[in-house]
Amino acid sequence: MHIVVCIKAIPDPDIPITLFRVDENLKTVVSAVDLRYVMSPFDEQAIEGALRVREMFGEVRISLLCMGPESARAIVKKGLSLGADEAILLSDNAFEEADSYTTALTLATAIKKIGNVDLILGGRQAADTDAGVVCCGISELLCLPAVTFAKSLVVEENLARVERVLQNGVETIEMLLPAVVSITHELGPPRSPSLRETMRSANKPITIWTAADLDLKPSQVGREGARRVLKNLYVPESKMVCELMEGNTPEETASSLIRRLREDKLI
Repeated sequence: MHIVVCIKAIPDPDIPITLFRVDENLKTVVSAVDLRYVMSPFDEQAIEGALRVREMFGEVRISLLCMGPESARAIVKKGLSLGADEAILLSDNAFEEADSYTTALTLATAIKKIGNVDLILGGRQAADTDAGVVCCGISELLCLPAVTFAKSLVVEENLARVERVLQNGVETIEMLLPAVVSITHELGPPRSPSLRETMRSANKPITIWTAADLDLKPSQVGREGARRVLKNLYVPESKMVCELMEGNTPEETASSLIRRLREDKLI
């Protein structure tokens, strides 16, 4: 069995927000420092899901697929240290500023090039955009069934059994492979890299593919091929108003507060 796990490098959330600014002319967010990247947490759980399938199923090859800058190589190496066998980094200036559609198109094209893939996993959403539609886009482009928000995944021969989280419970779905599954945090915490796998990861292959390697034109990918139309990007004005509640006793102060909250229909 061959599993491909799609992972994404996102800006480190520990970078202070004060180091970012919005360029309204370019309609983009600009960082005052060189960005540090980390793996999107939901994608770590997707890797965990693949590792659990391997533990149950036996002979399973796990490939990581990441679209990002050359600096994303460190994120790919972390995925390899978790237990994946190999990785492909899709890195090209043409891929920059991709929207959900061009991201799904690029990843789906790479999966076609890989060939003979039985299961495609990804996180339920990227932790930076929270869009949560790329896995569905991949399934649509590859004409494969998809299940989102999976909390558990069991594979038996050519069949996958998935427990899917709903607002009011859990839905159990069975589907034939190949298929696409997005993993949610209810799967449980991902494992930490072991010393053995960390040492082995140094010898695991990382292949770089560009748009040309995928036979994709610059007009099809990244910003040029994006379907999203961004009309404006700005920081909304915010006003902070502080009002002190007065009273001769704590009870009077509390009554004033309650009365004001009711006037504003907050309670």
